[in-house]
This record gives sequence, structure tokens and C-alpha cells, in this order.
Amino acid sequence: MEGRLIVISAPSGAGKTSLVNALLERDDRLAVSVSHTTRRKRKEEVHGEDYFFVDPGTFASMRERGAFLEHAIVFGNAYGTAHETVMQTLAGGQDVVLEIDWQGAAQVRRKFPRAISVFVLPPSIDALLERLNDRGQDGPEEIDRRWRQAVDDISHYGEFNYVVVNNDFDEAVGKLARIIDAERRGEQAQCECVTALVENLLRR
Repeated sequence: MEGRLIVISAPSGAGKTSLVNALLERDDRLAVSVSHTTRRKRKEEVHGEDYFFVDPGTFASMRERGAFLEHAIVFGNAYGTAHETVMQTLAGGQDVVLEIDWQGAAQVRRKFPRAISVFVLPPSIDALLERLNDRGQDGPEEIDRRWRQAVDDISHYGEFNYVVVNNDFDEAVGKLARIIDAERRGEQAQCECVTALVENLLRR
């Protein structure tokens, strides 16, 4: 049986990467697709594990020959998911998690309408700003840019099948796991009502 494609998106600072890593630790039927990027590698990152770090020319060549399932420009850097790797993993019966932004998610949904898509929200603007500051990687200008971009990203939450609020980390991981388990059984998981939260988050 072919695996399922699971798209998880979030604004910067919502904790998406930590949630995905926790999911992978508890579910051996999941595999994460490692994206290609032109972004500079950070000191703690490992090529081939966190990202495949490539130069702009290599990325452009891959894009032109149709090597990407999806690709997008985020904060001035290019990101893309290799099509062949994802398809091979799915064909092997393993579910694949794509940790991508809303632009890439839209491309994936057009090609794979049955893909499961989840958008992760922070519990409040204050929590989002705190998490952006706690990253310890960016100066005030970059934090402000990421915050403004995050607000725009949040406006696309309605395009996804599910929304998970990352307030309590363990609880959020559990919600993601329950969504995936329900979809594996051919059922739809219960959806959270986040209208009031989103209205608050979108206030600039």
C-alpha cells in the first residue's frame, strides 16, 4: 500500500520543526523529506539531515529540469522538495512528512489533492514574538521581518485540512499524531475552532 503525503506548515516561530521531530521519534511509519535550500548552513546544521545546502545555480538547474515537487522563496532563500525521493518513499509504503511553507503546500495540494495538510499556530502574538526572540539567531530587524511575515503566513491557515495550536508542546504532538492515525483509518479527525485566535493573531 502506498504511503500518505502529510504536509505540515506554520509561521516562523510556531515550533513546527520541533513538533515534526517529536512525531518522527514516536512513529516509525513516518519519514521526513529533507529539503534543498540555497540558505547558508548554520553552525549546528548537518548537510543531508537538516537540509541539502546547494548554491543558487544548482537549485535553478534542478528547478528547470522539474526535479522539485514544490519550491518557494522564503526570506530571500530558495527551498525545494525533491520529487523523486518523495515518490520512492511513498511507493515503499512509508508516510512522508513535508515540513514546508504555505506556498509549497499549495503546490503540493494541486498535485496531490489527497495529501493531508496541517497548519500549526502559536497560541498568541506574545508567544510568537517570544519564540522568535528565543531563537537567538536574529537581530531586531530580522525578528521584525519574521514577525510581519508570520502574520501573513497565518492568513493562509484556512487552506489546510487541520489546524493545531502549539500551546502545550506535548499536547500539540499528540494532536498531530491523532490526526495522522485517524487519516490512516480513513477517518477525519476532530477539528479545532480557532477563529477567535486567528482574529487576534492577525491584528497588527
